[in-house]
Amino acid sequence: MSLFTLRWGIISTGWIAEQVVSDLLVDPTTRGTNDVVHKVTAVGSRSVEKAQKFINEFVNGDKTVKAYGTYDEVYADKNVDAIYIGTPHTYHYTNALDALKAKKHVLCEKPVTLNAAELRSLIATAKENGVFFMEALWTRFQPLAKEVKELIDSGTLGMPVVVHADFSVDFGIDKLPLTHRMLDPKLGGGAILDLGPYPLIWTILALYEHPANKRTKPSKVTGTMYKTPITGVDCNTSYIAPLSPAQAVLSCSMNVAAHNPGVTIRFEKGTIMIDAPVPCPLRYTVQYFQEGKPGEIAREDTRTFEYVGSGWHFQADEVARCVRDGKLESELWSHDKSILEMEIFDEVRFQGGYKFPDGIEKVLLPARSR
Repeated sequence: MSLFTLRWGIISTGWIAEQVVSDLLVDPTTRGTNDVVHKVTAVGSRSVEKAQKFINEFVNGDKTVKAYGTYDEVYADKNVDAIYIGTPHTYHYTNALDALKAKKHVLCEKPVTLNAAELRSLIATAKENGVFFMEALWTRFQPLAKEVKELIDSGTLGMPVVVHADFSVDFGIDKLPLTHRMLDPKLGGGAILDLGPYPLIWTILALYEHPANKRTKPSKVTGTMYKTPITGVDCNTSYIAPLSPAQAVLSCSMNVAAHNPGVTIRFEKGTIMIDAPVPCPLRYTVQYFQEGKPGEIAREDTRTFEYVGSGWHFQADEVARCVRDGKLESELWSHDKSILEMEIFDEVRFQGGYKFPDGIEKVLLPARSR
């Protein structure tokens, strides 16, 4: 098979775009990828100067890369196949919609939208225009996640019983400006949208993707939030999701550091413990129980992973292969999984009383009374 090159346009020049682009430029053969390669051909920012500065620092000053002072110019560039969107949460819908209407393939940073209604609108637009669209849930494409998935599906550990997962970061919120993305409700601030996707990705992998689930959504989601008095966004959020064939107990916080293990998946015949940080873990341990003696550990195996880069490139490889093969969505992180994610977050926000400021959501959910 000949080498396929995917040409990327980058929307925004913030920290996460820096990470993604740095990984795009890693030699794919270092991770065993020999069929696709990535090329950054355009960068869009609020000014040409900022875009050029980004190119100089993170695209090795490549003179062939176009610097644009608007996003529309990136969408119109004929040398761009796919758009990576790394803007703040509240801009995802508009940026993705514009890119899709320009018939560009789109990888949109998580959370893909503010609510499920926005997401359904984007998916419909992608299908109408015949282009690929995916949320950038990079964790699902990493080698460790794929190996854990294979172990679960093998049935060696029996059926899953419960998933415990948490992702927390101490942002020092007392010292942050009120306009910071974690604190500002006008930017979709709070823990649930920024940190919440990561505990949930492991739940979707272990339970929703389990052969026994058959794509069955939770029968009920029960959540609670502690909202910071600073701005009223959620600071600590936890929820329980009964997701056949088991149950998930998940949490996220923005005022405390992560703990280890970040994910614990308990089975009839053993336990999988995944080290923090849960977005990009490099080690997991499996405890196998004595036959006929639940809870008594017969043996324990630990697996450690290493690769060049930070782990963002695996999702880019998936995008490239899907585009090459004419697919409109990924099988590993398909549209229904992002919809499930947003539906759960919508429900938890509703139960927690966290309503976005008027005008922030571009497509509204049906009105509900508490």
